[in-house]
Parts: sequence; C-alpha cells; structure tokens
Amino acid sequence: MAIEAGGEENLGHSKKDHLNYCTRLKMKQIERGDAQAVTDIMYLELEGDPNFFFRFRLDEKGKLRSLFWRDSMMMEDYGIFGDIVVFDTTYRTNRYNLICAPIVGINNHWNNCMFDCAFIGDEKIESFVWLLQTFKKSMGGKSPISIFTDQDAAMNNAINQVFPDSRHRLCVWNLHQNAITRFGALKRDPTFKKTFNYCLYKRVTVVEFETNWRSMLQQYELIGEEWFTNVYDLREKWCPALSKDFFSAGILSSQRSESTNHAIGFRANRTTSLTDFYRLFKGTIQRWRSTEKQAEFSCSKSVPSSALPLSGLLKHASEFYTLSLFRDFEEEFGYSIATTAKLIWKQENTEFYVVSIDEEPWSAQRVTYIHESQTVS
Repeated sequence: MAIEAGGEENLGHSKKDHLNYCTRLKMKQIERGDAQAVTDIMYLELEGDPNFFFRFRLDEKGKLRSLFWRDSMMMEDYGIFGDIVVFDTTYRTNRYNLICAPIVGINNHWNNCMFDCAFIGDEKIESFVWLLQTFKKSMGGKSPISIFTDQDAAMNNAINQVFPDSRHRLCVWNLHQNAITRFGALKRDPTFKKTFNYCLYKRVTVVEFETNWRSMLQQYELIGEEWFTNVYDLREKWCPALSKDFFSAGILSSQRSESTNHAIGFRANRTTSLTDFYRLFKGTIQRWRSTEKQAEFSCSKSVPSSALPLSGLLKHASEFYTLSLFRDFEEEFGYSIATTAKLIWKQENTEFYVVSIDEEPWSAQRVTYIHESQTVS
C-alpha cells in the first residue's frame, strides 16, 4: 500500500493504525463465526431435546444482538419452582461485551436452579422487554409471583410491561455492594457495614426501621446523599419491615441473596467466546443437576431425625419436607414453642398482644388479632 501511494507519508494513516484496523476486522470475522457456531450448537440441541427453546436477534449489520435459550428441564423446574425468580444482569462474561442475563430460581433443597440464560447487547428498555417476552413465551405464558433484580430503571419498566402482576423486589445483596463501592470512606468502616446491614436485613417493626435509618444517615453524614435517598424511596421493594407478608424463599437474607447473585460466577471472563461460554454454562448446569439428584437420593433413603421426636407435627413434616427444608421448619417450630403471648388490651373485636421469645426481651413484637376476619398482623 505504501509503494502504491508513493510512500508511507501519503497513506493518510500510520502502520499502527493499519494494524489496529486489521485486528478489528479479524475480531469481527471471529465474532460472526463464533455467533454462527453457537447457534449451530443450539440447533443440534433441539434435535436431541424437542422442547429445547432458543431465539436470537441480529442488528442491521448482521451482528448478534441478543441470544436466549433454555432446555426442557429448565421449563420443568420453572413450572414447579418459578414463583420467585432472580434476574441478574451484572455479568459481562464474553469478549464481545454482551450482557449475560440469567434467570435463576431456588428448588426444594434450597439450591439454585437455572431457568434460562441470555445475552443482550445493552441495558435499554427495549432489550429487556424482548428478553422477558421471550422468556415468558418459552415458559407457556406463566408469570412469576415475584422478581428480584438490581436497581436498573430500564429493567423495572420492562418488568412492568411484561409481568404487570408480578411483585418486583430489589436484591438486598446488590444494595449492600453498591453502598460499599460508591462510598470509599464507608468501605473501610466496619461499623457502617454492620449498621447498614441491620437496616437491610433485620426484621424489625416499621417504626424501628425508620428510626435506625435516620440514625444511620445522621451518624455517617449521609443526609442528602442522592443514592441513599433513592434507596429509601424504594424501601417497599426491599425493606424486611415492609415485607412480612411476603415469601422470599430466603432471598431477603444476606447469604441466600449473595449465593443466588453469584449463581453462574464460574470461570468465564471478558475473553471468553460464546461457544466457550456455552460449554462452561452447560457443565455448570450438569453439576447443579447432579447435586440435585444426590439430594433427592438422600431424601428417598432417610427421614430426618428431630430434636423433639415426640412432636407429632414435626414427625408429620419430616415425612413430606426435604432434609434442608425440614431443618428450617424445625428451627422455626422451636422458636414458636419458645414464645410467650401476653394480652395487653381488647378493643371491640380486636385483641392486642406482645409476643416474645422467653428471656429474650429484644425479640418482643406487637401482634394484633382481629376476631371477625381471623387475621393476625
């Protein structure tokens, strides 16, 4: 090229510019080949699994824009465990900077189960709507009862469009991570972490939450900070004090939330191709399912022992619950028989109690019982 132009100075670009251009051109060719390869793999999956489902979109240049897939077992799992799902878009685990957006649930062994995996090119409302509509179609139109996400506004708008009757919740683990990373000084302060986590996770009364939140803002000089103001405005989507009527499958707890948000945090990274990612993803799902089979086998061969073997209720529960669920039920049952309910006063058809765990005054909660409707709050 330099000879034809009469010298490098007449090319209009340097040797480095030329090499960079060739590199970009090569990457585009690799990307097109990689996208074709992964869709070819999915057509092969369809031959072996008639209920395998996938969709993809290309942009105006023929470049892969979005990709979605799920197999038949994911559909079966969603039919059983799909009341609550976690929709996470915090991964960019591929060389093309596509956003990985899996939808994950929790099975009856308290283990994660995958409902689908997808890639989208951006975090615009239109991309999220396409993904959620595709997910809904692939699952026969079933909507989850609750969806846990991060604070993305576009995602929130898309959920309202596609799943208007589902309850949208925010993952408290994401809130915790955002607070720590956004405020450098607080990141180094263990007392702030403890105080903030208390507001995020502790099941207290609404009044106690409001008091604790205001105290935290004052103590750490956060009054007026836009991020904390926005989080507070969204408190009905994450605050345990405002979620006592809500089954979260443990996602409101710190350990479960972190575990579910790291559901596919395996060895994929920004240099991983789509075909490599699919191979890693499939291997991870196979390990999950192997773990589930082992758990099912353990449950079929044994009945959990109880700390209270004479309890008919626990004996009955042990015959129906999985080992993991039974341990959680047994713990809650232990708390229930250790509580004392003290009648404070009556008012027409309403009774007011203070309920607390024996010798644990900090656990006291106000409980209202309405005779007419037989409701407790």
